[in-house]
Amino acid sequence: MQSFLEEVVADIISQKEVSDDLVLVVPSKRAGIFLLQQFSKTTKTASFAPAILTIEEFVKQLSGLRYASNTQLFFELYSVYQTLHKEQSESFYSFSKWGNTLLQDFNEIDRYLIPPHEIFSYLTAIQETNHWYLQPKKTPLIESYIRFWKSLKPLYDAFKEHLMQLGVGYQGMIYRKAEENIGKFTISIQPHSHFFIGFNALNAAESSIIQTLLAKEKATVYWDIDPCFLKDHLHDAGLFIRSYLKQWPYYSSNAPKGPAPTYHTQKNIRIVGVPKNVSQAKYVGTLLEELQDSDRHALKNTAVVLGNEHLLNPLLNSMPASISTINVTMGYPVANTPAASLFNEFIALYVTPQHKGWYYNDLLSFIAHPYLQSLFKTPQKTTSELAGNIKEKNWVYITPQHIQQLSSEDMEVLTLLFSKDYTSPTALLNACDTLLLLLKDLFTSETDPISLQYLVKFHVVFNELKEYMATYNFIKDLKSFQSLYKELLAIETIDFYGEPLEGVQLMGMLESRNLDFETVIITSVNEGVLPSGKTNSSFIPFDLKKEFKLPTYKEKDAIYTYHFYRLLQRAKNVYLLYNTEADVLEGGEKSRFITQLLTDNSGEKNISHVVASPAMELPVQKNEIITKDLSVLAVLKERAQKGFSPSSLSQYIRNPIDFYKKYVLGIQEAVSVEEVIAANTFGTVIHSCMEALYTPFIGSQLSPEKLKKLLPEIPRVVKEHYKEHYPNVSLESGQNLIAFHVIQRYIEKYITSEIKESTQHTIELLALEETFKTSLAIPTLDFPVFLRGTLDRVDKKDGVLRILDYKTGNAKNSEVEITDWESLISDPDKGKAFQLLCYALMYSQKHHPEAFEAAIIPFRNQEAGLLTFAFKEVFGKSPKNTSITANTMDLFREQLVQLIEAICNEQEAFVAK
Repeated sequence: MQSFLEEVVADIISQKEVSDDLVLVVPSKRAGIFLLQQFSKTTKTASFAPAILTIEEFVKQLSGLRYASNTQLFFELYSVYQTLHKEQSESFYSFSKWGNTLLQDFNEIDRYLIPPHEIFSYLTAIQETNHWYLQPKKTPLIESYIRFWKSLKPLYDAFKEHLMQLGVGYQGMIYRKAEENIGKFTISIQPHSHFFIGFNALNAAESSIIQTLLAKEKATVYWDIDPCFLKDHLHDAGLFIRSYLKQWPYYSSNAPKGPAPTYHTQKNIRIVGVPKNVSQAKYVGTLLEELQDSDRHALKNTAVVLGNEHLLNPLLNSMPASISTINVTMGYPVANTPAASLFNEFIALYVTPQHKGWYYNDLLSFIAHPYLQSLFKTPQKTTSELAGNIKEKNWVYITPQHIQQLSSEDMEVLTLLFSKDYTSPTALLNACDTLLLLLKDLFTSETDPISLQYLVKFHVVFNELKEYMATYNFIKDLKSFQSLYKELLAIETIDFYGEPLEGVQLMGMLESRNLDFETVIITSVNEGVLPSGKTNSSFIPFDLKKEFKLPTYKEKDAIYTYHFYRLLQRAKNVYLLYNTEADVLEGGEKSRFITQLLTDNSGEKNISHVVASPAMELPVQKNEIITKDLSVLAVLKERAQKGFSPSSLSQYIRNPIDFYKKYVLGIQEAVSVEEVIAANTFGTVIHSCMEALYTPFIGSQLSPEKLKKLLPEIPRVVKEHYKEHYPNVSLESGQNLIAFHVIQRYIEKYITSEIKESTQHTIELLALEETFKTSLAIPTLDFPVFLRGTLDRVDKKDGVLRILDYKTGNAKNSEVEITDWESLISDPDKGKAFQLLCYALMYSQKHHPEAFEAAIIPFRNQEAGLLTFAFKEVFGKSPKNTSITANTMDLFREQLVQLIEAICNEQEAFVAK
């Protein structure tokens, strides 16, 4: 089957002699390369090649203007805007948020030859109607809003006049100028000397230009479409060409050239659902390898069309090594390179600075960049020293002064990276240049050509920045500088070098125009990608676009439909890949194009639909079991002699594996920066404050007068101990300020309640934060075992001895009440009762009281009162027994011995719960 370009070339050669007098206009440069190749294959005698131009090049020649870059246009637009609005003009940074949208609208208005005074007056009237106001006098905000819409027409006129003086223009302006010049141009050219090949969605200027050339018999148009799409008035693939054939006067007496019945020929279409984007790339790599294995020449006429061009990088990394020739028509975005991530982070550090310094996570992420690690003389030492200081000293924000405290051999690089002097765009750009030169020297010495190529592109970006900053005086702040940097970076690409006509063709959807392949693989055939769906970055409302026949999302969807079906027309083997995991970022459900194919019974299409996913085997969950060898027993013996703490024994009850990791292996929780005070630090501060406030009263009776004197001291004491246990944090704002006041409130509330208690009861304070270490007699063990811990408070209330434990977390009565003694060492929910009895045992073995109580002071829920340990029968209505006696201690000791025997028993492994 002939390709579209083969048919076109054969028809042209049959009518005209090939020479440089012929002008062939195509949609893209890539189509021009393949067209030229087709001429060289078809022409049998030597001759000058015809002139092949893209539509933009042809229009540029007609207009006599030069294309200006988007960045230059943006700067010139702001310059004109400033001239018109003077003191009322917005800053460059604010303007950058909407200026590009305005440029795009100017572009559309001119490309579609809309009378500017009509559309701008409509637009102003609509906005005034939308924001009508009942009061006779409008507010300043509404007046400013209406003034903005009224200023668009003067801005449009002044901007075009300014660009005409410079001899440049934006695309729409050049198209409008070309349309104005087409009459003179037709006089100067030969009949049937121009050929427009493979166009679909033409704007009004292009349509007018081509119609004029057709009417004067100066041009021929070749349409690349199957007649079935022209006959089906509901199919969007033929939407535009149907309208041209119906509306253009030329076609009332002339038949269209190009349409060929190829879509209904035999095809094998395989629709493949693949989870996520990277899996699609992997699947394409496997598919290409299979195609090559089945026919080594198959890949010469194969195209991989990326619906989502962000798949380029994963796809290149998924290409099999056996495929030697690949032609990538897209450039690799410089914004995706490691160099981009480095300079992005570097600039971001200074664009959004905190008066307190750089946020520690941002700084650690920055210095961990591979390029900086290569730049450091001692990367591991420098990184670990900085990270260590941040964690140990709890630096949430880091200043240049903090960096100067390091004793690093890399201080020269660190001083370059972290300075207080980069407050202007010029200073920051100079620092970027210096960093670029350091990296250049490094990669030159390491012979790293790929990284050097990245740096070359950044050298271009930084030079452009210098040029724009020298020409225009708008870039006065770092946010504007960053905005311009990102815009310049977004348009820079690294070209892939190769033979454009050989191997697998890797391209975007628009680059496939006019090209035909036997095997076509299209990725990301999902809603939101193919087609792209609704996007409305325009000041012109939908209804107004419809009124003036400007393209809306409906026309854009029709463009995607045409490109999709055009690729399928002459293909024999088609693979359509879509992402099965609907996602906002990676596209929605499978595309409507797939649904259309599955419901279309016309033609000889062999369609199969499968969902592919990698084989997965879920690992069988096994309980972690760790046996005790001699080294483990030695550590346990040492731990027993130092003393088991109640918290360590509670950890064993909750999960023996956690006990093993923490108390046998000695694996502690990783030290991290506490941005917001942690729960354990919060509790430590309260314990420390309570000790400081109540220590003067040890050995004496508490009275309301004594306790009232503590209330004014609370803020000072809390601040002092907060700073001691949680240094280098600000108490001026944020969650730490809230926590600071919560601690004050907890303590105030407790002392206030104790003032009330002391008026009604006799309370004698006996001890605070008293440390105990008690031996335990365990006959089955041949080494001494101790229990150690610190009692928060011991007092007597109306003669009843009480052991009190402060708790700042959640605590409930059910956690300190038991119905059977075995639950103490088997039920983790009874952990608080277990700890209270451990403290009770240590105290009773030293002081031998006859009877006493043990309770928790719940700071979080003080209204509930003390949570007192109690034993109660399961059945019956007997009251709770809160008194701890020698018998209570014997029953608890029996359970405690059993627990420690299990811990130290060589035959009993640590088993995960």
